[in-house]
Amino acid sequence: MVTDSNVKNLVKILIGAAWIDGIIQPEERQYLREIAQAKGLATDPEIKPWLYELVPVQPKECYAWVKEYLGDRPSLEDCESLIEAISGLIYSDGEVATEEARLLTQLQDLAEQESAQQPVHNALLKQIQKLYRRWVEVQN
Repeated sequence: MVTDSNVKNLVKILIGAAWIDGIIQPEERQYLREIAQAKGLATDPEIKPWLYELVPVQPKECYAWVKEYLGDRPSLEDCESLIEAISGLIYSDGEVATEEARLLTQLQDLAEQESAQQPVHNALLKQIQKLYRRWVEVQN
């Protein structure tokens, strides 16, 4: 379960996601600094070197932080929340690099695995899919 104590880890993951393609875009930089400021972590000694690009984050570090953040058995809600947070960063520059898409895809796969283990969510998702398919058919 993700708790308030994981806010720092979430900011680390966002910084790692910005670095995952090897470069932080100006829009991503602005987004990260706003998030860090809002979370009260802009001057945190652990976060600051990454936030101000003094030290690059390697993709393996980002993935390790994701694993640490979600734990061994993440809930569907935790996965979806992380996907939403990372998506906000990734789409801030209007481009999605291959590495960024790969990260989102892996998180989505993890969310789907958790969803499969939650029959109620699965049944609800199937109902939503049926409604969507009907809507698409009506539109055509």
